[in-house]
Amino acid sequence: MKQIHYISGILIFLFINLHLFNHLYGLFGVEEHIELMNTLRVFYRNIIVESILLLAILIQVISGVKLFLIKKKVAKTFFEKLQLWSGVYLAFFFVFHLGAVFIGRLILNLDTNVYFGVAGLNTFPHYLFFAPYYGLAIISFFGHISSIHRMKVKSILLEVKPSQQAYIILFSGIILSFILLYGLTNGFNGIEIPTEYHIVIGK
Repeated sequence: MKQIHYISGILIFLFINLHLFNHLYGLFGVEEHIELMNTLRVFYRNIIVESILLLAILIQVISGVKLFLIKKKVAKTFFEKLQLWSGVYLAFFFVFHLGAVFIGRLILNLDTNVYFGVAGLNTFPHYLFFAPYYGLAIISFFGHISSIHRMKVKSILLEVKPSQQAYIILFSGIILSFILLYGLTNGFNGIEIPTEYHIVIGK
């Protein structure tokens, strides 16, 4: 189960990195964000790749919950606990985020682009939920990676110990979460949500 969890995690890791890069690129503007998104969608939004990703996420969630139940009593160190709890939050996020995306695509008939994702982030009081919701997802992703790095990597840079590298990864994720949250709000020079996306926030 650990091996299956690890392999599915690699596939998800590659996709999430593309997804985060797309959002980071959006600091240049919402039009640039959507232009890059449409380019990337050629590679991942097709029946084959999307099915593989969905299967990987399903495997990751189920195996992750099982591993959490097995390991929660024996986790002692900071990174062991970080791996478990960041994994639990990611499982929660995957289920709800994908559920929202498919509701948007199949029921609301919306293009689930940046406007769909940030409608709540740019509206009071919705951003009181969505800011920590997205921020914790990014931090959990980097926290999960940092804990795995701490356990599996002996040393990449001889001057920097694996534990120090793991902290660098974790804090990089924390910094990136603030940058992206800024980019998805004020950083896009203010995002005007199109009328058709107002349904997302109950307008």
